[in-house]
Amino acid sequence: MKTGAVVQYPVRRLTAYSTQTLRFLDGGEQRFRLLDTPARKWVVHLSLLDDGEAAQLQQFFSRLQGSSGRFSFTDPWTAITHPNCSLELEELRLEFAGPGQCRSTLLVRQNR
Repeated sequence: MKTGAVVQYPVRRLTAYSTQTLRFLDGGEQRFRLLDTPARKWVVHLSLLDDGEAAQLQQFFSRLQGSSGRFSFTDPWTAITHPNCSLELEELRLEFAGPGQCRSTLLVRQNR
């Protein structure tokens, strides 16, 4: 974006833990973690993008080839850069409400 901001607010951060549960015939259970650290995701809402910013977003999405590409993402809360992230979208949706009024939502995930 022209302002140099990573995201526009509001932005949401999701943290997920992955646990496997084995149930035995006697009713007992055993649980263990599948991931050593939690999986992180960010929901990035972009609004009031001008035409140039919308074009840059389209180029970025095309360069990544949707969810298959990798990029670095800086967490807006911690300022930590996560080097192995991707988008969780197969198509980019841009909503044009008028000149200089484009919006979109991206879901960024940290890969393992």
